[in-house]
Amino acid sequence: MAPLRIGFIGAGANTTSRHIPGLRAIDGVEFVSVANRTLASSERVAAEFGIARAAESPEALIADPDVDAVCIGTWPYKHREYTVAALAAGKHVLCEARMAGTLADAREMAAASAKRPDLVAQLVPAPFDFRLGPTIARMVAEGALGDITEVAVTVFNGGGLDPARPAHWRERSLYSGRNVMMLGIFNEVLQRWIGDTTRVVASGRVAVPERRDDATSELVPIDVPDSFGVFADLARGARATYAFSAVAQGAGAPSISVYGTRATLHWSMGDTARWAAHGEAWVDLAPDPGTDRGWRVESDFVESVRNGAPVRLTNFEDGLRYMAFTDAAWKSWQMGVACSLEPV
Repeated sequence: MAPLRIGFIGAGANTTSRHIPGLRAIDGVEFVSVANRTLASSERVAAEFGIARAAESPEALIADPDVDAVCIGTWPYKHREYTVAALAAGKHVLCEARMAGTLADAREMAAASAKRPDLVAQLVPAPFDFRLGPTIARMVAEGALGDITEVAVTVFNGGGLDPARPAHWRERSLYSGRNVMMLGIFNEVLQRWIGDTTRVVASGRVAVPERRDDATSELVPIDVPDSFGVFADLARGARATYAFSAVAQGAGAPSISVYGTRATLHWSMGDTARWAAHGEAWVDLAPDPGTDRGWRVESDFVESVRNGAPVRLTNFEDGLRYMAFTDAAWKSWQMGVACSLEPV
């Protein structure tokens, strides 16, 4: 079996804690190169994780004939640029979530992938429902809950309360794009369970308009809301309500509640859930046999490259769907009007 030679662009927390260990555990995978934000940083990462060499730049890594596949772990504002270049250079791509900064950037990535159907293009999936997601999707499809009427997504924490805390890249659209907190990742979960969204009305607020940049010590503008709500019409006729806040200390765990005409299901972060038919006792939900696959992102990627297995979690088409949602929610907030999702 020929080795699969990997290059890493951006070695952030998910890359170092998930992708590098996951890929290292697979026979025949070699770490060829890494390009971090500076050459010095690249050299430190290469030494720490046993990567053969530090590239002078992401462009040099992409052009390297010894690299077969590129793992892109940068912030979303660079995903389009490096994905398009890597696919054009004949490299397979595993790109960190969220897919891109904007829907327009995501469309360019999908178009580049369509031109190279011989190459694998995979997004790192929302991992929250690996245990119960397939079971919940099956229950919804089979009508175990009846017709879905309402869905409520609640994600509250107090991470944005301290005005002295330095700016995080997720709080600046310059780096994060039109991705508000964890809105897109929870929409990806709902896509798997319940299907697409057609129209949204959104409202948001920035509680701390300026924060200190850790690198420069200067104050920088914060333009991604830390309180955000979305009313969403679903293609199946139900409505979803998303409530997100980083200024709500003391809240419970993030949760999703699905209300149907026959039963109700409550899911909580940690991938536990309970459900009950109307008028009956609550029951803890267990995964259907054989469906709890756990975290298999890296092994799925390598299997797709080696054996041509289709990308399921998450392909670029599904990424476009959640990007259409986040883009519409951002536009609705900015313009103060309801926005229909662009077709993908």
